[in-house]
Amino acid sequence: MLCNICPRSCNIDRSVKMGFCNSNNLIKVSRAAPHYWEEPPVSGTRGSGAVFFSGCSLRCVFCQNYEISHECFGKEITAPRLADIFRRLAEQGVHNINLVTPTHYTFEIIKALELYKPPVPVVWNSSAYEKVETLEKLEGLVDIYLPDLKYFDSEISLKYSYSADYFAVASKAVGEMYRQVGKLSLDENGIAKKGLIIRHLVLPGNISQSFKIFEYLAENFPRDISISVMRQYVPCGKAVNMPPLDRKLTAREYRMVKEKIIELGFENIYFQQGEAAENTYIPDFNLEGIDF
Repeated sequence: MLCNICPRSCNIDRSVKMGFCNSNNLIKVSRAAPHYWEEPPVSGTRGSGAVFFSGCSLRCVFCQNYEISHECFGKEITAPRLADIFRRLAEQGVHNINLVTPTHYTFEIIKALELYKPPVPVVWNSSAYEKVETLEKLEGLVDIYLPDLKYFDSEISLKYSYSADYFAVASKAVGEMYRQVGKLSLDENGIAKKGLIIRHLVLPGNISQSFKIFEYLAENFPRDISISVMRQYVPCGKAVNMPPLDRKLTAREYRMVKEKIIELGFENIYFQQGEAAENTYIPDFNLEGIDF
């Protein structure tokens, strides 16, 4: 089958050649373990069962998971093995199964979820750079969407993620996610059951992108939608030599972004403390939870 899962539309046979995502037709994962550094309703007290997939359709120059997204470190597994990983994580008592950067393995993930539907919510944790028709195939399988809506201007998305069409594509994708699962709903303990949390990673020297993203959301979504304004940026990958991405976000920049989103009247916002911008919060991609 020729692969056109993501907006890159490589139209190639991944059993013969790798696509832009640096992936073939086998699933590759680098870690599957409880993760405690997501938004509070996702991580909760028992952690989110995060499965980190290798490869990516964006290749952001600043990616904190550079080792797996660009260099594609990981182990190749089958869909039945992935289903076993989901089962093992659920047995450990995690609040959800969190699929991190999953888009380029959509069909294999669907096979795994058909083999084993977890008793906890399934989280689709993505870059938002996804085709609506691909997301439509996930309806009823994914409970929580966690997209990072990164940029508004095409020249910025082209420079940092090699995708001039990023916002045109991602805005439609987020709209489809909202259509499927609606606003975030929590259980009696404040743990996410279903819905959408729109993430936005604030980049140093680029707060105008944050302002434009928030203004777009204010015009197209209700004010009680859940938004996570992330402060966790640290220079990684190629960004260490690309000003202004070669530094952390300043307190003033993040304060301005906070003031803007509050001014727009959003009601459910997650903010991060400055301590979040540390390399210690980047997972160790050591194949934990894959071999058992």
